Amino acid sequence: MKNSMLKNGLLLALFALLCTGLVAVVNQLTFAKIKQQEQIELARVLHQIIPDELHDNELTEHCITITSVDFLGTDKPLPAYIATKEGVGIAIAIETIAPDGYNGDIRIIIGLDKSGTVLGVRTLSHQETPGLGDKIERRKSDWVSSFTGLSVLSDKDKRWHVKKDGGEIDQFTGATITPRAFVKAVKKATLYFNAHKDELLDAPANCEVGNE
Repeated sequence: MKNSMLKNGLLLALFALLCTGLVAVVNQLTFAKIKQQEQIELARVLHQIIPDELHDNELTEHCITITSVDFLGTDKPLPAYIATKEGVGIAIAIETIAPDGYNGDIRIIIGLDKSGTVLGVRTLSHQETPGLGDKIERRKSDWVSSFTGLSVLSDKDKRWHVKKDGGEIDQFTGATITPRAFVKAVKKATLYFNAHKDELLDAPANCEVGNE
């Protein structure tokens, strides 16, 4: 009886060990595939918000990390990607967080040229309400295109509010919290770049591609 129980126990342990190993292998293979797809999507977005004719480097290969809880919405390091022309930094794509979205964090990436003019904006991730707040997605609405060509004169630049708050940027019908948080995040990230542009554009690559 004891031998039978011991045998069954060993078989169960062996089965559990094999299952654990199989899960680990599958997870590793899946992780590599997911990371590959993330890099493809990152490159696609970067080329959308920083025009190819402005630079001669591969944007994903010049990644730096920046941290500013006051201007970037989180105390965690965030990636930024430097566009260069003949080795000189001429534009940047900065990731930032809008922590005050309707349903939590909104992850955004902003392309800026050397003068601080917005080249393009895209939403990377969010949990906003479908049919309302999700208009921050480019595939749902062209609202994010309204930032292209804008610049921030100062922290008190009154244009950088939704129209309901006296600014010049449209909000969504039936939704104000989401665009208000989004506008604030883009403005603050632009102000951060304006204050640190020289050191950012001259910074050497110091993070892995797609690091978060």
